[in-house]
Amino acid sequence: MNSNQALIRGASPLLATAMIWGGMFTVALAVLRVMDAFHLTLVRYAVTALVFAFALWWKEGRASLAFDGRGLTVAFLGTLGFAGFSLLVFGGLARSRPEHGAVIVATMPMLTALTTWVVRGVRPSRLTLASVGAAFAGVLLVISKGHADFLHEGSAVGDAMILAGALCWVGYTMGAASFPGWSALRYTALTTLTGTGAIALATLAAIELGVSHPTRLDAIAAVGWQLAYMIALASVFAVLAWNLGMRTLGAANGVLFINFVPVTAFAIRAVQGQPIGAAELFGAALVIGALLVSNLAPRLRLPTGVSAQDSAVRLNGAGGQ
Repeated sequence: MNSNQALIRGASPLLATAMIWGGMFTVALAVLRVMDAFHLTLVRYAVTALVFAFALWWKEGRASLAFDGRGLTVAFLGTLGFAGFSLLVFGGLARSRPEHGAVIVATMPMLTALTTWVVRGVRPSRLTLASVGAAFAGVLLVISKGHADFLHEGSAVGDAMILAGALCWVGYTMGAASFPGWSALRYTALTTLTGTGAIALATLAAIELGVSHPTRLDAIAAVGWQLAYMIALASVFAVLAWNLGMRTLGAANGVLFINFVPVTAFAIRAVQGQPIGAAELFGAALVIGALLVSNLAPRLRLPTGVSAQDSAVRLNGAGGQ
């Protein structure tokens, strides 16, 4: 395989994945008009967990489905990554806008650099910190739309929930490093299974508290293709495609494609005729620029400390969103 073929083979699945994840926020918003975040998350990951469990059994054998005495750790990370991430992100999305969610989630490599600093004491370089600052300035512009009184708007709460969900995913992906003997598929499958159990318990509790309400089957059928998109494309296909592309191009190159997530989300909203202000566009450009600088700097032999490519390795090991 020559270099051009390798580039196409790696770039194609990564671009497809980024565009699917970018579109996921708009699709999820349509589903959230019918199902709440609890039921959407439960349906999505119940099916996804079964698919990954079957794939793990088929590829690595029945023994790979065992927890090897680490069930509590797996359950904690699965709860953090799938229950925490999805319930917060989708719950926040119901109070915010798809393009806001896409921009905030795209900062996860930056969040990983900061979390690694706090948890492991590995200080990022000045360049990485400057990139982090620029990225969060961009996020602030997107969610505020350039207005100082944005905290009084309803979307601020939703955006904060999405940010908290992104932090949950960062913790989940960093947890993959504590399972060096497990394949990415095994880590993903077993944490998805335990995470789905946590989602089911959270949904039952929410129903008992009156926070969540069961959705009628005819209402679910009305958003059938959107659910299929969330499960088949955004969960199963995108994870496999992301892993394939990352293995082909490497983490430093592959993570650059995460920039297409907010680009796709903004493009879809523009096509739908939703107004997008100059401050939001400039903020998204700041986030994308910060991600590019943080990832391209090492190739220019600039010290970056813990940067976005480090988080890309962890994201790749965890298997995507």
